[in-house]
Amino acid sequence: MQAMASPDTRSIALSLKNVSKTYGRVGALHNLSFSVAEGRFFVLFGPSSVGKTTTLRLIAGLVAPDRGRVEIFGRDWTNGTIAGRDVSMVFQSFALYPHLSVYKNLAYPLCEARVGREEIDSRVRETAAMLRLDTKLDRKPGTLSGGEQQRVALGRSLIRRPRILLLDEPLTNLDAKLRHEMRAELKRLHRQFGLTIVYATPDELEALSMGEEIAVLRHGGVVQTGTPDELYETPRDLYVAGKIGSPPMNMIKGMLAGDGTVIESAIGPLPFARRLNTAEPGEAAVVGIRPSDIRLATGAESGVTASIAMLEPLGDITVISMEACGETLRLVLPEAAASGLERGQQASIVLDPSKLHVFRASNGQAIT
Repeated sequence: MQAMASPDTRSIALSLKNVSKTYGRVGALHNLSFSVAEGRFFVLFGPSSVGKTTTLRLIAGLVAPDRGRVEIFGRDWTNGTIAGRDVSMVFQSFALYPHLSVYKNLAYPLCEARVGREEIDSRVRETAAMLRLDTKLDRKPGTLSGGEQQRVALGRSLIRRPRILLLDEPLTNLDAKLRHEMRAELKRLHRQFGLTIVYATPDELEALSMGEEIAVLRHGGVVQTGTPDELYETPRDLYVAGKIGSPPMNMIKGMLAGDGTVIESAIGPLPFARRLNTAEPGEAAVVGIRPSDIRLATGAESGVTASIAMLEPLGDITVISMEACGETLRLVLPEAAASGLERGQQASIVLDPSKLHVFRASNGQAIT
């Protein structure tokens, strides 16, 4: 496999342009568009029934779009055959042959492609060693752990040496420890071989920890594409703001004051570090702020008076839910800073004005 290209020299491995797909009266995809650079770990992120699996099946050639265009390495594959795409897909269900050994499961795609026996043996053993399955080759899938079965399914796709690897929620059926291990394994394989990977998941942690670039999907379309940092720091609308970040962003309803630098809200005026030039005075708005951008006031510092409603100790940090004038705000404190705080206690909190996000109440779009 080729070494990963530098970001400046990457070509476009995959491009979907205004793709739509319906099943009967149900719309699965609506004008879906995105591009993936060669060697990129690209994540499709969104809840169930948002179109992730349909998108992967379109790329693999298992279904054809009703409208739009699918290009793979610059070639139009919109209505092309499955063969020749240099694409391999790992499904959510492992889809292993239970009556075949691990060796024969790995060898199956090469046997179907009529690869020579010596080449098959060499590639099976190479792939098994890479996935730490070399001592399991004589075992049947039913005798393996969930993580081992997942690695066999992954190996059966990798053994074909595809240029693009599609992964459809591959870790959903694993427990938390195995998911953590397999996330690390997939990132290692990506670094080692420079594969172009398109990874579908409804799990925010998977998306943020694995994806070099993430497309946030909603109702069969892309809401926003960006790096994990870009999606976290500059969400384009309320949907993305609420999906990225844990604990989720606090949302405060309000109204833009006349000078464009303050939102009037139930907890008081919220001043910004910048002027909102694209909003009208009196316009209804929603202010978002991350829990990590709220802190307890110190000394004689003025802030918003709030009551502690709930404490959630999470080891080295504590998530605190506070109620102020009908609004519930969550903040994150180091364990040491939260010690001694109790439910029902009054405290003054400070919101960082440089970290406020403002969205239109009418359509959820960010106000710049």
